[in-house]
Amino acid sequence: MKEIKAIIQPYMLESVCDALEKIEGLPGLTLSHILGFGKTRAAEAIEATVEAGRSFAKKAKLEIVVTDEMAPVVVKTIVRAARTGKAGDGKIFVYEVVNVVKIRTGERGISEV
Repeated sequence: MKEIKAIIQPYMLESVCDALEKIEGLPGLTLSHILGFGKTRAAEAIEATVEAGRSFAKKAKLEIVVTDEMAPVVVKTIVRAARTGKAGDGKIFVYEVVNVVKIRTGERGISEV
């Protein structure tokens, strides 16, 4: 199994979620609203905010756990739906999931996703 973390522009969230919902068998996703900066230090951010005396861009982070076979489809879908061609479009990270624990029952294993 793979965990996909995508950091995207908040204004692209609706188009990305719309595209992801069309993937048959997608188990779900987690959304977090975050702050961050990249190489441009949020200089070109549409919505910037200042924290601790520094400028941060507002971003949306999606976290999705899927089968190995589904991972390339999810990544491709996010790229297509989130790309504007401008600095700050975001990044996608793909990690190996080694175990899953269902809190309610204590069951373990990647089949629990």
